[in-house]
Parts: sequence; structure tokens; C-alpha cells
Amino acid sequence: TYAPKLILLDISDINCIQDVTREILGCYGCVDILINNSSMKVKGAVQSISLELDKKIMDANYFGPITLTKAILPNMISRRTGQIVLINSIQGKIGIPFRAAYAASKHAAVGFFDCLRAEMEEFNISVSSVNPTFICSYHRQPAPGNWEASIWK
Repeated sequence: TYAPKLILLDISDINCIQDVTREILGCYGCVDILINNSSMKVKGAVQSISLELDKKIMDANYFGPITLTKAILPNMISRRTGQIVLINSIQGKIGIPFRAAYAASKHAAVGFFDCLRAEMEEFNISVSSVNPTFICSYHRQPAPGNWEASIWK
């Protein structure tokens, strides 16, 4: 058995993921199961949300999980074993009003992990997506009219 080690990672900061991956692999040698369970969302009309905030949502919900997965994947492929899980959202399958950036990022993640599942079969690596319905999550209440502060994490 291994003692647990806490490694902090801001999944929306894709520049630090390679360093964190090296730290994880240096500590444990491999990753048997990777569970991608992160999310950032904002509620607001499309025209009220800045493109910068759309990009932040995409970084956290799409680029972060795929960057981490791609960093861990060579180790799993070389061992010909592993399991990758994406905890996503029902909004990766259907969109609802006032959640365009969130739904788009979750749709993109579903598409990526669906393709990855087919590609990893030959390496005996299991890829799963879990798309729960609405859940309660931490929320910072924004000032009126401040959509960018209305981020859910």
C-alpha cells in the first residue's frame, strides 16, 4: 500500500499539468485509474458572457481533462492497462438556456472521450463517461450584472 499524497492542480491551468503528471508518476510510478472530475460553469445569456470567460470554461471543462489524460496515457499504453473515467454532465448530451459555454465544453469532452474509448480498446484501457443530471455544487454569488463572477466550481 502507498500513503496518500496530496498534489494540488488547477485543472484550468493546462501549463502546469505536465509538471504535476511528472510528480505523480515519480511518486507512484503509474496511474491505474484516472478520474477526471472537475467543472466550472457560469449562468447567463450568450450575449452577456465574455469570450474570455467562455475560454476559461473550455479550459477547465475540456482542455484540462484532455491534457491530463494525454499526459497519463503513454504510461497506461506502455503497461497495456488502465481505466480513465470522465465525470461529465447531462448537459454534455443536451443543452439548456443560459448555459451555452458550459454545455459546449461538456459536449466537446463527451466527443473526445467517446473517440478515445474506441482508440484505447486495443490497449486494454477502459474509458468511461458518467453524465449525471443536475447536482448541487459550490457557487459564488455575483454582484448584480457581474456575469464573470457567477462562476460555479
